[in-house]
Amino acid sequence: MKIRFFSFFAIFLFVCAIYGQEKTTAYINARIIPVVGQPIEQGVLLVQNGKITAVGDARTVRLSADVQTVDLQGKTIMPGIVDTHSHIGEGAGADGSAPIQPEVRLLDSLNVRAASLQRAQAGGLTTVNVMPGSGHLNSGQTLYIKLRDDAVAIEDLLIYDQSGRYAGGIKFANGTNPIRAGGGAFPGTRAKSAALVREQFYKAREYRDKVRRAGTDASKLPPRDLAMEALVELLDGKRVIHFHTHRHDDILTVIRLQKEFGFKVVLQHVSEAWKVADEIAKANLPSSIILIDSPGGKLETMEVSYTNGAALEKAGALVGFHTDDYITDSRLLLRSAGLAVRAGMSREKAIYGLTMAGAKMLELDSRIGSLETGKDADFVVLSGDPLSVYTHVLQTYVEGKKVFDRTDPKDYIIAVGGAGANNDRLVHIDCFHDDMNDGGQE
Repeated sequence: MKIRFFSFFAIFLFVCAIYGQEKTTAYINARIIPVVGQPIEQGVLLVQNGKITAVGDARTVRLSADVQTVDLQGKTIMPGIVDTHSHIGEGAGADGSAPIQPEVRLLDSLNVRAASLQRAQAGGLTTVNVMPGSGHLNSGQTLYIKLRDDAVAIEDLLIYDQSGRYAGGIKFANGTNPIRAGGGAFPGTRAKSAALVREQFYKAREYRDKVRRAGTDASKLPPRDLAMEALVELLDGKRVIHFHTHRHDDILTVIRLQKEFGFKVVLQHVSEAWKVADEIAKANLPSSIILIDSPGGKLETMEVSYTNGAALEKAGALVGFHTDDYITDSRLLLRSAGLAVRAGMSREKAIYGLTMAGAKMLELDSRIGSLETGKDADFVVLSGDPLSVYTHVLQTYVEGKKVFDRTDPKDYIIAVGGAGANNDRLVHIDCFHDDMNDGGQE
């Protein structure tokens, strides 16, 4: 009986795999914003097997007779939005035992069926840097994930490089968040915060030196230290620090530490970037900014300004956007770019900030961030201009597969809220008809 069941199951999966192989699909007649290059009126986006195979207009992209077409007349297509700082997925990082815990992995605590992942799809997000919290100087390792449907395990969402390593950074913070009154293991001042971080990086240097001196002699290796290994990855440029920082003086402290240790860093939040935009640009550091929404901020954000994007653009710094979801709801990230433009940022750089800038910050720009031949077919279909408050996300595609469709009643509820919008998804296995292609819900 077992043999017959497994034989049937194997055949079922084989048929599903064959059925799931994509025909070449052409999305035609939309206004295409490729981000790299000028917008294309009456454009053609050609997709096969999860990749973009061509993008252009009807004169430059010829379609064979067997190509499946999707007419998007009157709609807009742009690359999938990249959120460089989010907390979707109910993940948690470091605990209260120490202020610096780089060995902690968000990989081990993310709920892949959380409804918040679907909310992000409803906002046109396709790639997200999911972070642990910022109540520590270092709260652990972040994850760069694709918002694919029907994930059973976190591995189904991971982005892997050619060596098989999954993508992710590490979260640091300064300012008031990691400070605790009364001393103890946590810092009581900003100066002590920087001192503790500096101390750990010096220890990591020493650990790396011992490992290098040991060479192939295992007897000379120091005891394995997972925290030190993670920090050594930063020193060696194998991982990026995503540094929560708000006040101008805290921003400058991050710049100072970066110069001292040479790690790669993305400045996150930078509420007072407008005060030190030239210094950020001179240090050649990218900034992922937030335009604070509900549920409110903190004293450090009192002087946040919608002009941050414009100030950083003028200074020549790379600028992206993030949600810090729920601070900004993932469904509304497009609005941040619109508000930045209203405050003086250029339209081109604002759209770039939603897409290509974030891809660069996550070191994934060879795969995502623009609509170019050979890149992942991550894209969003919009009802109108991406910077208009009246525009809706109609469809979201990840690697050529539709993961959100506003015309689907279940997806519509997620987009606008209401009963059922916060229900975690149920995983199903059905590959034979579109009527049940419900984004992983039942």
